[in-house]
Amino acid sequence: MNRIIILTLLGAVIFSKAQTKILFDATKAEMAGNGDWVIDADLHNLKANSNGTVTTGGSDSNPQRIPTPAQSGVTINTAETYWTGALSAWAIDLVKRGYIVETLPYNGKITYGDSSNAQDLSNYKVYIIDEPNLKFTTAEANALVNFVNNGGGLFMISDHDISDRNGDGWDSPGVWNDILSNNTVQPNPFGITFDLQNISQTSTNIANLPTDPILHGPAGTPTQIQFSNGTTMTLNKVANPSVKGLMFKTGSSASGTNNVLFATATYGLGKVCALGDSSVPDDGTGDPSDTLYNGYTGDANGNHKPLLLNATIWLATSSSNLNVNDWSGAASEINIYPNPTSDYIYITNAKDSDGYQYSITDFLGRNLEIGVVNSGKINVEKYNSGNYILTVKSSSSIMRSFKFIKK
Repeated sequence: MNRIIILTLLGAVIFSKAQTKILFDATKAEMAGNGDWVIDADLHNLKANSNGTVTTGGSDSNPQRIPTPAQSGVTINTAETYWTGALSAWAIDLVKRGYIVETLPYNGKITYGDSSNAQDLSNYKVYIIDEPNLKFTTAEANALVNFVNNGGGLFMISDHDISDRNGDGWDSPGVWNDILSNNTVQPNPFGITFDLQNISQTSTNIANLPTDPILHGPAGTPTQIQFSNGTTMTLNKVANPSVKGLMFKTGSSASGTNNVLFATATYGLGKVCALGDSSVPDDGTGDPSDTLYNGYTGDANGNHKPLLLNATIWLATSSSNLNVNDWSGAASEINIYPNPTSDYIYITNAKDSDGYQYSITDFLGRNLEIGVVNSGKINVEKYNSGNYILTVKSSSSIMRSFKFIKK
């Protein structure tokens, strides 16, 4: 009987993950130059042009939506060369853990809430963008922010300054900063700015966060990171109080906001990971015309693999408790009732909730209200019927986000 129960539970876990789809972007010339940041390409006929377009007629990878051979054939012993792309090892390892992976091809559309788009971001739990070389439109930037706000997980990967692989005047730090500062939903929603730097080093300067699910996760405990021409990040806790660094440049404060190599944040109902070097997930194989290096398992004594897998698993994990440090259970003290409500939301906590900060946003990511809890309740009577996101921050900076329904 016990064996039957265990097998049933294991099957339930695998089935749950099998419903979780992870999307790798290929619309922003991630295959340009000597980059091949794709999971699988059956053709190599693309050309990333200096006018900001990607066309056929070249020799760069042209990844299709569904990798082949089929991911249903992946077993625990499948090699990363089962697919052809410099991110194939990462993708194969995710499939081995029960996830479904896809590519948004070079001519795909980045949208959120567009039912006419079969690859609308609402169909995915995690969106991975590794070193974008093309600028995002305002509509695309808004789609990214709204995807996270509504519960999606975004993995942002940059490269060093002056790394413009297609010669269009934009490199990945500039592309990311443009999105974060110039979307029309909210300026710098994740509290992250990519610095214009070019650094190479192996760092063991890790934040002391013993309950962090990325530093201490199901894929292992990463203890170092190696940058081979990458960039750092600067964090803004005023823009987003949840943002934090997990790995830092050697000699920097491991609890500060500068010289960050790997960062996380939450926004609305979603989560964000940010990494400053595209060489970290490079598995060393892919487009035969590119020179690639194995950073995924070959650098940093193999620590990149557990780092990337833990981060992706965290991004893919649904939870009403979204702060990375809240896995300790501290945020479970914060709850709300009733939900749905027609007038007031009450905050329940083991301690007095008066003085707690809160914000209310809609599902387009617009900030509607910022205030302080008074008498243990928040008046939402003025809002129209619909769905909203309430984020509560305690006096000890514990944060929790809730979706609530206004009747």
